Amino acid sequence: MSEHESNQLIVNCDNCNSSLSVNRSAIGKKARCPKCESLVMVLAPEKPISPESQRNYDPFAEVVVAEQRPMEPKPLSSIKKGEAETPMQRLFQNVTEEISKVFVGQDELVLTTLVAMFSGGHVLIESVPGLGKTLFVRTLGRVLGLDFGRIQFTADLMPSDVTGAPIFSMKTQEFEFRRGPVFTQLLLADEINRAPAKTHAALLEIMQEKNVTVDGTTHELPPPFMVLATQNPIESEGTYNLPEAQLDRFMFKIAADYPSEQEEAEILMLHSTQKDLDMRLQDDISVVTNAAEINDCIQRNGEVTVDPKLVNYINRLVRRTRAVPQFHMGASPRAGIALMQGARTLAAFMGRDFAVPDDVVQIAIPAMRHRVILTAEAEVEGQRTDQLLAEMLRGVEVPRLD
Repeated sequence: MSEHESNQLIVNCDNCNSSLSVNRSAIGKKARCPKCESLVMVLAPEKPISPESQRNYDPFAEVVVAEQRPMEPKPLSSIKKGEAETPMQRLFQNVTEEISKVFVGQDELVLTTLVAMFSGGHVLIESVPGLGKTLFVRTLGRVLGLDFGRIQFTADLMPSDVTGAPIFSMKTQEFEFRRGPVFTQLLLADEINRAPAKTHAALLEIMQEKNVTVDGTTHELPPPFMVLATQNPIESEGTYNLPEAQLDRFMFKIAADYPSEQEEAEILMLHSTQKDLDMRLQDDISVVTNAAEINDCIQRNGEVTVDPKLVNYINRLVRRTRAVPQFHMGASPRAGIALMQGARTLAAFMGRDFAVPDDVVQIAIPAMRHRVILTAEAEVEGQRTDQLLAEMLRGVEVPRLD
């Protein structure tokens, strides 16, 4: 760093060795290199960069010089454009086109759920009632050719109501295991936060191990198996907070919002004819795949290449959540695994056999918003988890892959 004229400093970018001209008022802040977009600490000329300065680097400090590249997820309508070049890309486009025949909008919900489905993960959906969550899950089950099951969680729901229980048979004079509603492939756990902790605990083994153990006997679930749980963020009476151990089992948490004016008008046109939903799904929606093909896709998506630089980028994102002052608890290593798996699947959806940083950015917030906890002070100040995560994303240098 050297002086330039009266109030200017020349800062050398450590990444690309280019020179940046900044105002002296930027001392103590961050400068973004317009060439490679990496961040450079602006210090006074007489003060060398020390290890202590590196440790105290603040990802939320003001960025000067060039504006940062937007780190916003792309809408689904722009992602699925183009000619399909691979079987996975063609399958993704066919699935989204069939879903759009009866389910309008909610791009993040559709894309993130499909990423989780083809990565072997689960999804937690948080939204107000009436946004079509049940319609979406039923439509998804029809399009994917999977068995659909639903459990309405209530305060008196017992673990055996979920998993099943031994029933005494008068015919054989023995106890026989009667399977519960969890023995399906696409399970909608509606209003999951209305059940007590012991019922939540029954889902822990199911979501992680994909099997059910009752009376010492293990019963495997048919693959693929996916839980789509919903909860209402507004009404808190008669609800129980999900434990962190169960929240961490979900690959993504999706915050569904109200549709746009145009989307809502289209919803009114589609669903105001009093046509039976089962008939509409049977007549208007085509089955485009099956369980065997989905299992094969999950295996092949795991072979998508992830560059070591991208692995380090994911690692820095997850570890940075533990250093944000507004977070009482940061993301676990399982968040990094979710980002790795999700980036591979999203790359396959785009017809690539390698992941890029944009794949990570697209799913970073859904993968981490339920794995961090705000401090009491941040909650009082009205801080929002999504906003803090977005600011953190902007503060982590995006790698340039060769």
